[in-house]
Amino acid sequence: MRYQLIPYTLHFKFKAGTSRGYLTQKTSYFIVLTDEQGRRGIGEAAPVPKLSPDDTPALPAQAHALLKALCRTSFDSLSAALEWLAQHCPPNFPSLRFGVETALRSLWSKHPFILFDMPFVHGQQGIPINGLVWMGDLDFMQKQIEEKLQQGFRCIKMKIGALEVEKELGLLRELRQRFPADALTLRVDANGAFGAEEVMPVLEALAALEVHSIEQPIRPGQWDAMAHLCEVSPVAIALDEELIGIHTKEEKTRLLKHIRPPYIILKPGLVGGLQAADEWIQAAKLTGTGWWATSALEANVGLNAISQWTATFAPALPQGLGTGQLYHNNVPLPLSIANGHLYAHFERHASIDFDAWFNKA
Repeated sequence: MRYQLIPYTLHFKFKAGTSRGYLTQKTSYFIVLTDEQGRRGIGEAAPVPKLSPDDTPALPAQAHALLKALCRTSFDSLSAALEWLAQHCPPNFPSLRFGVETALRSLWSKHPFILFDMPFVHGQQGIPINGLVWMGDLDFMQKQIEEKLQQGFRCIKMKIGALEVEKELGLLRELRQRFPADALTLRVDANGAFGAEEVMPVLEALAALEVHSIEQPIRPGQWDAMAHLCEVSPVAIALDEELIGIHTKEEKTRLLKHIRPPYIILKPGLVGGLQAADEWIQAAKLTGTGWWATSALEANVGLNAISQWTATFAPALPQGLGTGQLYHNNVPLPLSIANGHLYAHFERHASIDFDAWFNKA
């Protein structure tokens, strides 16, 4: 087996703002595996700047070492290859593990971009998703909100924590005055922006607006403080960054039993792949914890893999899978959004011209 590791710079259509700063571009690493029969599989390692453990200059060298060893090893099944990967990819390289895992799944599939063959990949079933409103000045955020409403979204998630809290709450109040909770679900994502001692008034204000949930209201690593908030908060809390760096099944169960969150957010590129996300779901079942899946700034290669995996669960809650529209130069996979749902439209035996796609990388 042979491999290619192709760095690819993605350019945002706008300055994408979070409480950690603004992004105008980011790098993904496309992993292409080719076996002796000429079949190809493709995955994407997409470390998130300033967040992913493997957002480090060491990632390419680690990827080359792992892929060289992988290509020297023979496997008689996908499960054997995935078991090898779990044993040989360091856990502090979660986006790399996700990229190689999905490349292996792609290689073992009949179609390199159909990892899970089901109605979703043939456009017969959509996944409900939230419309994401990025941070920026009030005019920019208001413009995004109006665009999401016109596109048919009935669940809107707004990133908060960069502007004055009252300004952000003002946008939410305007939305709630126009749409009651049974017509529009509101979510917010704080990315750990608030201190544990100052967050309660924010939570109370959000609850008054019937906000569905807040993601990561305080910085991760404060288990006792987060457990207290989950117990007393009038609005549901969803753990996000809290899950990064938790690797074993035992650690996952221990965290959920200690904090008891209403929800967790599963980002396969940040937690170590689809198998790792499956382990989080199994742990969540033990504690009655809900979940939804979210992409983490992947291009369409990674987004496609996460979306298909998510579709296998037939989720009723809106997922966070709208990142395919972020970039000017995204990989042209047939993913589209209509009426607040994500759809895929793959032809069962469509040919894939990898070289044409990645020659410019």
